[in-house]
Amino acid sequence: MSTSKIVVCPHCHRPNRVPEARLGDQGRCGHCQQVLFDGTPTVLTAASFDRHIERSELPVVVDFWAPWCGPCRAMAPAFAAAARQLEPAFRLAKVNTEEEPSLAARFAIRSIPTLALFRQGKEVARQAGAIDGASLVRWVRSFD
Repeated sequence: MSTSKIVVCPHCHRPNRVPEARLGDQGRCGHCQQVLFDGTPTVLTAASFDRHIERSELPVVVDFWAPWCGPCRAMAPAFAAAARQLEPAFRLAKVNTEEEPSLAARFAIRSIPTLALFRQGKEVARQAGAIDGASLVRWVRSFD
């Protein structure tokens, strides 16, 4: 019997059931027909955040950041590269705390960048401060 996972589309934010064996096959959303994994972090807003965190059966790594933050901008290329390495086992996402202050407050984000790992709707790990790409990938994979 084949097992499947619920994957939330990064474009239309609708859930899709994908056979686990096909996660890496460049599958498309059954609703909007966009690719489910494109190797880039998903931008989350207050409107889309809960759907990705609560409905996705993939662990989600969220980078809470702001455009004025130098360390955030410096870490952005490493975070994007990590998305290419870690998909489809993990979904990497970004929350702009300037545009989404309610999410920053909800998760008590006191410094940025802050990485938070969510699994089955719950935060399971947090890492404050900028880290390099290799350390980021190692940190995420330690929760696999």
